[in-house]
Amino acid sequence: MTRTLVVGVAVIALSLTGCSSDPLAEQYREGSNKNYIAGDGSVTEILLENRGEPITFTGTTENGETVTSEQYLGNVLVVNFWYAGCAPCRAEAADLEQVYQETSPSGVNFLGVNVRDQAATAISFNERFGVTYPSIMDQNGQAQLSFASQVPPNAVPTTLVLDAQGRVAARILGQLQSPSILTTLINDVAAEKSTG
Repeated sequence: MTRTLVVGVAVIALSLTGCSSDPLAEQYREGSNKNYIAGDGSVTEILLENRGEPITFTGTTENGETVTSEQYLGNVLVVNFWYAGCAPCRAEAADLEQVYQETSPSGVNFLGVNVRDQAATAISFNERFGVTYPSIMDQNGQAQLSFASQVPPNAVPTTLVLDAQGRVAARILGQLQSPSILTTLINDVAAEKSTG
């Protein structure tokens, strides 16, 4: 009986150490009390043939308007997961807004997914940081659940670029390091639409 217990504990210990190279797991284990797990800013592009199913979601914005994924089909959609108390979210807000202003005339849409705040807090954040695109208020996690296969739990901020069919084409895990990175991803995905 005790030998079985020792072997079981050893197996559990080995399986836990197998995750030690995962930077998100490391942040969780370190327990820094910063209240978010941030990615490293890494960019992943997904080839057209490797994209999953279209993401479907419904949500209510900070201004009480209902939005659905169907509204954005046919155009590139940038989705940013954020909340007001997240320092990297505050740091990237101006860059996201800049890219939104530059790309929206060509039909690119932006949508935030606020994972923690009340509407009043999101509105205050938008006023302070000059954000003009809407955000879904997602305290219950329903919108996040729709993206769960593409976004690691609690990795905030994360920015996704969805193609015209509503499939995730690119992901920035963590704070956007430069507006040009997101602009390039958007332009690449928009070019697929015009050539496809």
